[in-house]
Amino acid sequence: MRAEVRWNMALSRGLRCCQRVFSWIPVLIITSVVLWSYYAYVFELCLFTIPNTFEKVAYLLVFHVCFVMFSWTYWKSIFTPPATPCKKFQLSYSDKQRYEMEERPDAQKQILVEIAKKLPIFTRAQSGAIRFCDRCQVLKPDRCHHCSVCETCVLKMDHHCPWVNNCVGFSNYKFFLLFLSYSMLYCIFIAATVFQYFLKFWVGDLPNGSAKFHVLFLMFVALMFFVSLMFLFGYHCWLVAKNRSTLEAFSAPVFVSGPDRNGFNVGVRKNLQQVFGENRRLWFIPVFTSQGNGHFFPLKNRSESRNPLLANEEMWEESEDCSEEGSLVEDQDPSVTIEMEE
Repeated sequence: MRAEVRWNMALSRGLRCCQRVFSWIPVLIITSVVLWSYYAYVFELCLFTIPNTFEKVAYLLVFHVCFVMFSWTYWKSIFTPPATPCKKFQLSYSDKQRYEMEERPDAQKQILVEIAKKLPIFTRAQSGAIRFCDRCQVLKPDRCHHCSVCETCVLKMDHHCPWVNNCVGFSNYKFFLLFLSYSMLYCIFIAATVFQYFLKFWVGDLPNGSAKFHVLFLMFVALMFFVSLMFLFGYHCWLVAKNRSTLEAFSAPVFVSGPDRNGFNVGVRKNLQQVFGENRRLWFIPVFTSQGNGHFFPLKNRSESRNPLLANEEMWEESEDCSEEGSLVEDQDPSVTIEMEE
């Protein structure tokens, strides 16, 4: 029996290890394509094909600016860890023991209600209950969801992106948007500058050689990626303007008054500031400038922000674990229930 358990555990670890390895394949594909495009553009086009020195230098300067910004934003999208709920949302050891020892469901719910009194929770599960993650043992902050791939709850989770092998959420959403925008700029610059040489190779004005293949293929790849990125970037611009995540676009967040897709929509300008910050000079640089800490978000309807669970405003705002921006309010509604979610 013990041997079978050990075998199952070893098999499970092996499968998880394989999953982690294979999850990097999309990133390696993107990296390989980008490195090839660098070689094709810098060497085959600029150094071996373009005869004009001034044109070479100008193209290389602009290209390297686009390449650096693209690489920087891609790196930040991949290696910025997903933000997770702070300790205030986790069950303490004593609360967890008390919760697990209690056999009555109603009593368990009441224990969680007492824990939630100090937390700014405005959204509900589809049933109208407070959301609780049984895997992470945390009360879920607004817009927080559990990612089965990352195996953790992620603040303001948008989606898990295989192309960056990371969860896109509060901590790296700005980086992801910049990655899309600089990817488009990278592709359109390549396509625009390669086009005249593409035509010359196509009609035979330039001699056949290795450069011909690289230039022709570079044009097709740049246009293909640009079109794909254009639709994705446009969709995320619409989401930012509406202050929605991808998950919220498919399933509207539920408040006390019911589902509302525009519950967090506080106007285009403020929606942009939540993601990019108030300093516009830093909007296009991949440094973290998003407002807040991912645990609390202003609501469209101010009456919604009168959180029935938040019994002590000062205790929350003065907490060292999670500092909050915005006004949080009092009063406890004993009728609120808790639902277990994964």
